Amino acid sequence: MKTYKITLIAMLAALAVAGRIAMGHLPNIQPVTAIVILTGFWLGPFAAVIMAILTTFLSNVILGMGIWSIWQIVSWSVIGMIAGLLGKYWSSIPLWCLAVYGFLSGIFFGFMISVTMYTAGQPFWGYYLAGLPMDVNHAIANTVFIALLSPVLGTLFNRYQKRNLSQKAAH
Repeated sequence: MKTYKITLIAMLAALAVAGRIAMGHLPNIQPVTAIVILTGFWLGPFAAVIMAILTTFLSNVILGMGIWSIWQIVSWSVIGMIAGLLGKYWSSIPLWCLAVYGFLSGIFFGFMISVTMYTAGQPFWGYYLAGLPMDVNHAIANTVFIALLSPVLGTLFNRYQKRNLSQKAAH
């Protein structure tokens, strides 16, 4: 992995961590999932996994670590890997499709966290249904963040791709 790509991933992780902490007072509204999706879509599945690990670890140092941290990493990694595969094989996907994927990812993320709490001894359906409004908040927020961040981050990703292509042509 090239230095420029590592720097870009680190910057995006910092943006995700800052967004998650700044919006920590809002009920499950944060930009992490959207940034992981956009990173995976533009930079590939491996970059999304690195984002998931960095963002979860760094933000949970401040917000609190627990067994859920592992499942956050797993959930965001799966979401990012699927986005990376979408970007690799269907790069001309319309923005609204990516936003729909963001919505579904919010529901999936909540389901995965509920499953982990079930394995920790909580009754699944009660826990899942009680958290469903938070999952819907997460899903809606993902849709909004993808719509807002895609044009801005798309500029960065396009600049990265142009730079990467020019470096490959020079070799």
